[in-house]
Amino acid sequence: MGKINMPQILFGRVMHARLLPKKNAFNYGIYYISIPLSQIQNAPISYNKFGLLSFFDKDHGACDGSNLDAWARQILTDYNIQNVTDITLMCIPRVMGYVFNPVSFWICRDKDKNIRAVICEVHNTFGERHTYLCAHPNHHPIKNQDVLKGEKLFHVSPFLEREGHYEFKFQITADDLKIDINFFNADGERQLLTYLKGDLETMTSLSLRKAFWKYPLVTFKAIILIHWQALKIIAKGIKYISKPDQKTESLSTTTNLTKM
Repeated sequence: MGKINMPQILFGRVMHARLLPKKNAFNYGIYYISIPLSQIQNAPISYNKFGLLSFFDKDHGACDGSNLDAWARQILTDYNIQNVTDITLMCIPRVMGYVFNPVSFWICRDKDKNIRAVICEVHNTFGERHTYLCAHPNHHPIKNQDVLKGEKLFHVSPFLEREGHYEFKFQITADDLKIDINFFNADGERQLLTYLKGDLETMTSLSLRKAFWKYPLVTFKAIILIHWQALKIIAKGIKYISKPDQKTESLSTTTNLTKM
């Protein structure tokens, strides 16, 4: 259990499978960094400065360089989620100065290492972002088998309507994880399956170099693959949906989670 409190690297895979109206799927290798907020300044990665791999405060939270721990804890306070002692941010790092994080995960644990909440910070390719707070209405720990439902309020893919809901599932240990985020359309049909899964290793200078060379230019790869998959979907005749104006809500929650 000790590794949970240390900076780590996730070596894993991302899978997307579109089921309706036509099938399209992809699966590719990726890595994420996983850093307790209390250790960001001491993690063996370039911090707020250029490096082959680096982490910048301004890429997350309020995106203005302000304190990340304070940003996350204000959200938890607003929804009366108590007993959180440790918050770990799992994201794609900057690679040679460039970053794009489709989704970052803020994993909020209590003193017994139970997960009390997960803050999912989502970015689209239009420069917009939205935060989904995943937690039980009764604030009980999130278990491996739990499914948390949240309304879709943010436009991500130009081939999916901004209607329906997501179902989130988090299976996270000290050594590995699997995060499922599945989308159901307004008719309740499961339309898109996605997951991120992989193994966690302690972050060292050696493991960072391993990540850089195993998946070169991973942030560039992510944005290129998004556009490549879009071309494939267009070729299959799936309707392109123009981006609607972003909703005013910058944060939404899983079902029945009430703001204090």
